[in-house]
Amino acid sequence: MKQRTVAIAASAAALLALAAPAFADAIDGDWCRADGKHMTIRGPAIVTPGGKETQGNYSRHAFSYVVPAGEAGAGNTVAITLLGEYLARSREGENGPEQEWRRCQPGTS
Repeated sequence: MKQRTVAIAASAAALLALAAPAFADAIDGDWCRADGKHMTIRGPAIVTPGGKETQGNYSRHAFSYVVPAGEAGAGNTVAITLLGEYLARSREGENGPEQEWRRCQPGTS
């Protein structure tokens, strides 16, 4: 009986893991900041907080891009690091302040 309970629990855990969001452990997705800014990362593509589409350097847990012309900070490099499923931090340039980003709520981007 105990083995059956363990098997059922393991099966349930596996099903829950499969039901998790596709981007749960990757930086891909829609990110929002408390001041209302947002960005979207999809592989090497990003829609910046300024609304421009550009390409960057992608890895599952980090992303960097050069701020495009026409946006504040144009030419600076922004580095974004995934800190957890729902939290990331970015920094523009080497000495810029860190910005906290959270996954956008459904229906927000």
